[in-house]
Amino acid sequence: MTESIVLRGMTWSDPRGYDPLVAASAAFAERHLQVSITWDARSLQGFESTPVEELARQYDLMIIDHPHVGEVVTDGCLLPYPPSPALARLEAETVGKSFHSYLYDGQQWALPVDAATQVQAIRPDLRAAPAATLAEVMAEARAGRVLWPLRPPHVLMSFFTLMANLGAPFPVTRDAALDRAAATRTLEAMTALAALVDPACAGMDPIAALDALAEGDATLIPFTYLYAPYATEGYRPNRIAFHDIPVAGRSGPLGSALGGTGLAVSALSKHPAICQEFALWCASAEVQDGLYCANNGQPGNAFAWGSETVNARVGNAYRQTRMTHEAAWLRPRHKGYMGFQEDGSHIVLDAITGRTTHDAALDALQTRFSESFPE
Repeated sequence: MTESIVLRGMTWSDPRGYDPLVAASAAFAERHLQVSITWDARSLQGFESTPVEELARQYDLMIIDHPHVGEVVTDGCLLPYPPSPALARLEAETVGKSFHSYLYDGQQWALPVDAATQVQAIRPDLRAAPAATLAEVMAEARAGRVLWPLRPPHVLMSFFTLMANLGAPFPVTRDAALDRAAATRTLEAMTALAALVDPACAGMDPIAALDALAEGDATLIPFTYLYAPYATEGYRPNRIAFHDIPVAGRSGPLGSALGGTGLAVSALSKHPAICQEFALWCASAEVQDGLYCANNGQPGNAFAWGSETVNARVGNAYRQTRMTHEAAWLRPRHKGYMGFQEDGSHIVLDAITGRTTHDAALDALQTRFSESFPE
């Protein structure tokens, strides 16, 4: 008799993170009768902050955020995916930098099952078209119709997005200097917008902001991570439409701070081969274009992003944000970055809410970023 294999996975608690993996696991078990996969879930904040090393001691499969990659490679808590035709196909089918965001030190540490970056969200019943520029966003904010998730780390993600959109992306190496003029311009724009939105935005993550947009009378969120299920009819009281980011620079919707999630395998798993087989299958065009999207999933595979059926379900959310995703900016990923992300978020939030000067904030950002690299 074939020995049964029980695998444990950890994801995040939003339906977008949980439902498609449960559905994929059930379908995989039908193909591999000896295998069962159970999933636990953690909050969005927990997903963004819990050390992967801690999860790797408890779970076979994990959904991770790509800025953790440098840390997990250094700590040796994940298994890399060996080169294979299936892996090469996924690289060719990536949306923007999603696949490469998990490539570190020449090896692939997770597979992009979910692609996301900061995009624009609007209420199509209240606003006919997205804002094309940051100036349009400011005009709408003066009318009291703009929301903006500023809870850390999302305030820092907006800072990153605007810096890159101005043509001066935030440094990713120890010795690179912050472009002071662009950073000052970014903080000035963020301060002006923060003064016009509800102070409650300081406590909102993207899910909270999208819920408020779906339920209230605001018309847009200029920078929030794509959550495609909100674009489906009946998911919330009012449907949300997603579009490319409004621009501050002159080169279109480029530079959005890349998000998304990857499926990784613990180095401590007793069943690494079947775990990696599941992950490769889950990230494939076949699954992503089918049951993954049909179960509240937000795909990372380009075939699903171009699918008529998939886009029809979410009001063309993927087509309408494709350029922003393809031109997204990849965050630093070195060991130590996650500590900077937490501290840097509070530095930027203090700067745009008047608790510190812009000059002091930029000095603190530069210093803290330099200190984040291992000696």
